[in-house]
Amino acid sequence: MTATSTWVFRYDGFDPEKEGLREALCTLGNGYFATRGAAAESEAGKIHYPGTYLAGGYNRLKTEIAGREIENEDLVNMPNWLPLTFRINDGEWFDVTAFEILSYRQELDMKRGLLHRTIRFQDGKDRITTMENRRLVHMDNPHYAALETILTAENWSGQIEVRSALDGRVVNAGVERYKALNSRHLEPLETDEPEEDTIFLEVRTNQSKLRVAQAARTRAFKDGEALVLNRTTAREAGYIAQHFTIDVEVRDTVTIEKVIALFASGDRAISNCNLAAREALTDAPRFGELLESHVLAWEHLWRRFKINFDSSDPGKGERTDRIIHLYMFHLLQTSSMHTKDLDVGVPSRGWHGEAYRGHIFWDELYIFPLLNLRVPEVTRALLMYRYRRLNAARRAAKEAGFLGAMYPWQSGSSGREETQRLHLNPKSGRWLPDNSHLQRHINVAIAYNLWQYYQVTRDMEFLGFFGAEMLFEIARFWTSITTYNEKLDRYEILGVMGPDEYHDAYPDTEEPGLHNNAYTNVMVAWVLSRALDLFDILDEVSCKEVCEKISLDEDEKALWRQISQKMKIPFHGDGIISQFEGYDRLEEFDWDGYQKKYGDIQRLDRILEAENDTPNRYKLSKQADVLMLFYLFSSEELKEIFEKLNYPFEYQTIPKNVDYYLHRTSHGSTLSRVVHSWVLARSNRAGSWELFTKALESDVADIQGGTTPEGIHLGAMAGTADILDRGYTGIVVRNDVLWFNPVLPGEIGRLHMHIHYRGHALEIDITQARLQIKSLPCAAAPVKIGFRDRVFDLGMGQTEEFQLKP
Repeated sequence: MTATSTWVFRYDGFDPEKEGLREALCTLGNGYFATRGAAAESEAGKIHYPGTYLAGGYNRLKTEIAGREIENEDLVNMPNWLPLTFRINDGEWFDVTAFEILSYRQELDMKRGLLHRTIRFQDGKDRITTMENRRLVHMDNPHYAALETILTAENWSGQIEVRSALDGRVVNAGVERYKALNSRHLEPLETDEPEEDTIFLEVRTNQSKLRVAQAARTRAFKDGEALVLNRTTAREAGYIAQHFTIDVEVRDTVTIEKVIALFASGDRAISNCNLAAREALTDAPRFGELLESHVLAWEHLWRRFKINFDSSDPGKGERTDRIIHLYMFHLLQTSSMHTKDLDVGVPSRGWHGEAYRGHIFWDELYIFPLLNLRVPEVTRALLMYRYRRLNAARRAAKEAGFLGAMYPWQSGSSGREETQRLHLNPKSGRWLPDNSHLQRHINVAIAYNLWQYYQVTRDMEFLGFFGAEMLFEIARFWTSITTYNEKLDRYEILGVMGPDEYHDAYPDTEEPGLHNNAYTNVMVAWVLSRALDLFDILDEVSCKEVCEKISLDEDEKALWRQISQKMKIPFHGDGIISQFEGYDRLEEFDWDGYQKKYGDIQRLDRILEAENDTPNRYKLSKQADVLMLFYLFSSEELKEIFEKLNYPFEYQTIPKNVDYYLHRTSHGSTLSRVVHSWVLARSNRAGSWELFTKALESDVADIQGGTTPEGIHLGAMAGTADILDRGYTGIVVRNDVLWFNPVLPGEIGRLHMHIHYRGHALEIDITQARLQIKSLPCAAAPVKIGFRDRVFDLGMGQTEEFQLKP
């Protein structure tokens, strides 16, 4: 990767071993669909994987594994619209691995949402050709994508044969460990050639019956004039291609444009996707005009999302800035303004590949904060994904013997639990039971997310019609899963897993689950308190309607209040919050020994299982568990929660626990360093910055050794950017006050950004010495701003400035 503008990622030279990573990082998308950054002439294989994914485009297939039939729901690899290749005088079709490459450069222009590739090559007959390729997935009209290929014959004359295709024969083959599973999701429906320059393909998923239609128009130009071409068509089931030839002389340049329209049967404002794709392509302009409106849409997004900062080390600062741009770029390609009209969640690996099957986990915790403060309408839409699956969560709770709503750890199309019952350890080659569905804390994450959305927006309509019902039903679930310990006069939660994931049972037991995971228990106490707060927030009519709808009575409210004051939190040693009950009785782990033996020990679960051992025996964590509490809450909020539970929370509680668990964490999740950097921000700025810079490398350097090519880690990307956005600015919304408490590390001289809060567009400027908050012109009522122990009213057009150094 070569240094250039902080808005451009540049790769010089072709590296087959790194191509999968480049394709994931150079994915282009618009929130409706995304296409990996594979070359237009490439085919799926050991080097390339040109996947296209439709937001929410799922399908289920059954496979027999280890003597059991299992069903998995996958994000489907949709028909490949990219194929555009060429050959010279009946020679070999262009393949970057089969020709002598004289120069190769690939650039991802994040400011404009454009992928640009330039190759100069020589064939076996010493003919030198330059190829330039540009590609976009349109951010203004979500159904368009386009590519442009410019070919220059440097020292030869003859014919160029071009092949442009739509390929629906694709399968899901982007994740090596899934290859034992059935992977053919598409069945062909129709191929057509509706116009001389147009081809058409329609397919359908074989279980969910989702129809997807693509129409592609391919034209060629020389000296700005459209060429009249003699075309031939090749077809087979699920595939259609056009061939045509172009005569060229020495130093001639020809431009080939391919514009496509993609629609699915679930889209709004269409009769059917077949007709919609054909009509949209008829209306589509040329590449240049599409590029213009596409760039404008990106300009509007960046005005909201750009975070500017000045670094004390310009060289390192440029790299940090470039990576932050990349991570914001992929966030916006996954959850864009188009997400508002879709029934989709936020997949943990984006719409960028097939890892985790495109499922939605708890990564919203790390993603929503950036959206809340810039495009809360998108957060609202993503929360509605959860609301529409409330009945599925109710059904799951009932089947498990609980009340209320129990959301799944992994969610896809319908909201059923998609967590597989078996998973493959690639180190041992064994299929093992997967107990991760016991991570019931997904339910507190959903409650936390909707509460934070309300705090930022004060969206009373959402709260009254949707949010309160979700929060009440989640609270109801937690009361039914708790157990009252009469001896302790405390409530307990038994048989669950925490965020750590390495511990799913006690040593030497067959029964999965752990007791009194501290993170879960504290969060449940908080959820129940917030549910009770709603009775003071909602208007009388809305409150009565929700309670009548779900038959919520005063006895339940009394139980919520009691549990919120008597939940058990385990401790051990000198004020250490135990990750779960019995954690203190586990063995200490030989960190030095295993590091010497294996080097990379991020995935200790796989290493230990391959040795016929288990993490369940040791004091070690994959990622933050207890420390998640210090990530989600300010010290003031935690003190209030602990005091309400009648537990001590002292000045040293946070640093003491951070130090204890930081030394027992392998960072086996890309989310881990995000949390650890955050919780060190106030006590150890240098340590926080070091972990921040390591978190930055998660995907650009593929620090987990091969996972990023299967799909980006969107939670880690957004969470890393959010360290700048809220972590170092100290932004917290609490009790209707937007609080600031900046703690810029020494490496940042100045931080500047725009946020939206309750109808106000706020311009934030922070240096090491001062904080300035300016409300831009608007018609919103004044909002309350907090700094240290003072609260101010900030009205339209007002500016407040605070000194940070005494």
